[in-house]
Amino acid sequence: MRSDTQHFLCEIDDRIATVRLDRPDRKNPLTFDSYAELRDWFRDLVYADDVDVVIFASNGGNFSSGGDVHDIIGPLTRMNMKELLQFTRMTGDLVKAIVNCGKPVIAAVDGICVGAGAIIAMASDLRVATPEAKTAFLFTRVGLAGCDMGACAILPRIIGQTRAAELLYTGRSMSAEEGERWGFFNRLVASDDLDGAALKLAQQIKAGPNFAHMMTKTMLAQEWSMSIEQAIEAEAQAQAICMQTGDFERAYKAFVAKERPVFEGD
Repeated sequence: MRSDTQHFLCEIDDRIATVRLDRPDRKNPLTFDSYAELRDWFRDLVYADDVDVVIFASNGGNFSSGGDVHDIIGPLTRMNMKELLQFTRMTGDLVKAIVNCGKPVIAAVDGICVGAGAIIAMASDLRVATPEAKTAFLFTRVGLAGCDMGACAILPRIIGQTRAAELLYTGRSMSAEEGERWGFFNRLVASDDLDGAALKLAQQIKAGPNFAHMMTKTMLAQEWSMSIEQAIEAEAQAQAICMQTGDFERAYKAFVAKERPVFEGD
């Protein structure tokens, strides 16, 4: 998997990729270029054999301040409808790419996490945060609807319809404590422990059956639009496929030998 990215930082070590936006002096805003490169990077991740888990990390005490006011919002006010739709589809494609990348994604959230930054955290599979994390879907603050990049579809599934509605209508910040209590954050850790906690979680996931993890992520996404009957059948097919993997046989042999299984992802 490519780590020589131009518009965000990327490090791949021991099958764990850590990405982070790299403008800490401005709380890591997104630009047209970083949106597009992140979208393409997560799309390529589907075919990467050297990455099992992704950590989307904070940088300089903040996660992301969202779309850059000068580099994005200003130019948007001068675009025509066709250009605007191209942009909003591109930003939505980033969320689709994260959801469909086939690898568990952990957001490690510190400080400011707003706008498109909050969306990236929302689109991740797991979220670890510090008590200083402030998360806001503040699209109404700039005169836009709260239905941005899948927020009205995904956020209610995480924290509930009425809580999501409050955040999307008001644009107010959700405190870290609220985020943990509402189920947005899996856990809170001290700022100094954030990177370590995210890495430990990533290592725990990496040690598991990664082909099966891909199936789990696929089912989590696809079953949103299925009936219960369709979902049960889809899971039956997915599980039957997993039962033909080497990892399934390794787990059985390890159980018989009273050993801990060592998964190889095949």
